[in-house]
Amino acid sequence: MTATATPRSSAAPVPVRTQETIVTTVSARRSLALLRLATGFIFLWAFLDKTFGLGYSTPSERAWLNGGTPSQGFLNSPAVVGPFQGFFQSIASPATDVLFMLGMLGVGAAVMLGVGVRVSAWAGSAIMLMMWAAEWPLTAGSTNPVMDYHIIYALALVVVAVTFAGDTWGLGRMWRELPLVQKYTWLR
Repeated sequence: MTATATPRSSAAPVPVRTQETIVTTVSARRSLALLRLATGFIFLWAFLDKTFGLGYSTPSERAWLNGGTPSQGFLNSPAVVGPFQGFFQSIASPATDVLFMLGMLGVGAAVMLGVGVRVSAWAGSAIMLMMWAAEWPLTAGSTNPVMDYHIIYALALVVVAVTFAGDTWGLGRMWRELPLVQKYTWLR
């Protein structure tokens, strides 16, 4: 385990930031690990349910494996409203189905494993913000015009990433030691 990063000049080495240097109590680190696992499972579950039609939000006959269209079905549904409705409906295609499903799988797996959490937090937050904009909660009759579960999931991903929550009950420590991740710290 490396204690310092490679120095960029002749100056003293810069200490590697770890979860322990950011989150100082074990109970807080474990709480963040639970948040990470729960948030990752939300994405992974969406992938599994939409792929196999497990009968929760996706019935078997609308499963992706049975010819269902996960993003097209959503983007062309009455749930998509507001000023961006035309845009979102215009991008509905088999390509968006593949991108959406790969996003759900990639974000869910990475966050649950605790690897590449920065990248997956950006990707997952982008997905959530686009879904928020597609459902446009600023219309009358919505439960809350600004804060809904899409925003909460995006914020949870940001918290998980900035606190290195993949280090506790995840593979984050091993991931950060990989030469590629040490060279390109944004992969952390």
